[in-house]
Amino acid sequence: MSRDTLKTLFHPFETGVVPAPGEGERVLFLGAEAGYRLPAEFAGSIAAVQASKPLYKALEAAKAPVSPFVEGEDYDAALILCGKHKGENEDRIAEALKRVKVGGLIVVAGGKDDGIQSLRKRVNQLGWGGDSLPKYHGIAFWFGRPEDATDVIAKFSKKPARVDGRFDAAPGMFSHERIDAGSELLASRLPEDFKGHAADFGAGWGYLSVMLAEKAPGLKGIDLFEADYHSLEAARANLKANCPNVPTRFFWQDLTSEETRDKYDLIVMNPPFHETQAADPALGAAMIKAAAKALKIGGKLMLVANRGLPYETVMPETFKEWGETCRNARFKVLWGKR
Repeated sequence: MSRDTLKTLFHPFETGVVPAPGEGERVLFLGAEAGYRLPAEFAGSIAAVQASKPLYKALEAAKAPVSPFVEGEDYDAALILCGKHKGENEDRIAEALKRVKVGGLIVVAGGKDDGIQSLRKRVNQLGWGGDSLPKYHGIAFWFGRPEDATDVIAKFSKKPARVDGRFDAAPGMFSHERIDAGSELLASRLPEDFKGHAADFGAGWGYLSVMLAEKAPGLKGIDLFEADYHSLEAARANLKANCPNVPTRFFWQDLTSEETRDKYDLIVMNPPFHETQAADPALGAAMIKAAAKALKIGGKLMLVANRGLPYETVMPETFKEWGETCRNARFKVLWGKR
């Protein structure tokens, strides 16, 4: 089901408050999601951009032209669907400013939880004109691409963070400013004597893979699986910088619906447990089941999770043997053997 913010985004066109792009006009759609319905007067062609593999697959299924990264320039207009990450929302505005013609329309929409009010106020302070319209528990605002946006592009563009002096990550990625405490706990328990083939499920920007490579010099290779395209590209760079001699492969994949091609001796994982603001243990449970399918007979899963997540009910259903390695005030490390 499409979220309300999609309807908010297209509402100004539906009502005729904003003229819809005409035949032959090209429209860049950043943060695109499936489920939108174009108003009758909307004749422009949309180039959708979505880095999340599940959302990308939904757009593909809807026959939308979609890419995981931004391509092209001189667009006539841009649509921006905001998410929960402030830095990512600002970066989408910067991308639209880079790609849209001077005078071209840029329409931005988000819900209250996306920080749309504060984003609208910051853009209003730039004096670019435009207007806004509330609808469906969200706000859409719009403005024309100014002739000179150099300073705003520089200010709003994503600024990668240097983590622990050795990793690069960017806004929108999981724990992009610091090493996640749960991942750090799991890293402290990784086996030093491991000599097989490993996989990192939900690899993020590559921290656990680097830790395993450094801790287990006998590692034959590691495959990184990640649903966010930009995080996977960051992982590629971080593995190359920190352990260039370890054989690695990278897969942009939704593990809850796409099976791996190969089987592994060890899988490490800090599974995601929410797709929106609310916790959803079923997401982590699906990742655990996917890991069990991807292990060789006798292979082992090691995962870290928040203490309150009820994965103990999934482990005995999925693995021949399982147990808890350790826990602290916030996290627990579990293992399962196929």
